[in-house]
Amino acid sequence: MSLKDKVQEDLKVSLKARDEVRSLTLRMLLAAIMNKEKEGKEVTEEQFLDVVLFEAKKRREAKEAFIKGERPELAQKEQAELEVLLPYLPSQLTEEEIKDLAVKAIEKTGATDQKDMGKVMGELAPQVKGKADGALVAKTVQELLAA
Repeated sequence: MSLKDKVQEDLKVSLKARDEVRSLTLRMLLAAIMNKEKEGKEVTEEQFLDVVLFEAKKRREAKEAFIKGERPELAQKEQAELEVLLPYLPSQLTEEEIKDLAVKAIEKTGATDQKDMGKVMGELAPQVKGKADGALVAKTVQELLAA
């Protein structure tokens, strides 16, 4: 079963259960996938993952903006939508796992200071794609290079 089929099945279940947040979030996800399909051909599993990552990132950023804007009810809504999206993402790396991968990437690239961050991120990005928040990875690399 493809990920798109799984989302469609989960949508049917959530509609029957009258789970409004889940239903709306899954509809939004399917709409984003359909927009991707309109660009040409069938969406691959990797492209599907990219769409889910993008939507999850939008939810995280909106949640942070609502928290800063002192709108906890809207931040809570964004968090609920994010919780619906998380099962469609690969399991997330822990901070320790990210740090270990970053150390290996720094050693492999021979990076010594902040100027070499691009090299390290280029090496590290494919390894953590979909498994870790890019901002957290960048922060970890910056801290390691500064030390």
